[in-house]
Amino acid sequence: QSFKLLGFLDVKSVPCARESVLYGSLGSLVVGLGHFVATSRVRRSCDFAVGGFICTMLGYWFYCRYNLAQHRIRQRMLKEGMRNKILFEGSSLDPERKQTGNERSDS
Repeated sequence: QSFKLLGFLDVKSVPCARESVLYGSLGSLVVGLGHFVATSRVRRSCDFAVGGFICTMLGYWFYCRYNLAQHRIRQRMLKEGMRNKILFEGSSLDPERKQTGNERSDS
């Protein structure tokens, strides 16, 4: 069972969507109640709550997606480094291998 927000955003399968909606809801509650406590204007507080939801949700969405992209880049670099380590280990191309005098004179 998937939950689609506005009919197209599948909150369950899209990375960062669930957290963005939850943080947006919390931001909406905080901004709306804060404005209501400060001014006692219901309609204007609801407007601020909607604005708080949108700003908080989009802000966390971009923050989360940026961190996810960084994580994937680091993961790809680590995977490639491990593959190169396995590929070159013990060969003459291994940067960690100590070269002896005999090997230096051969090249």
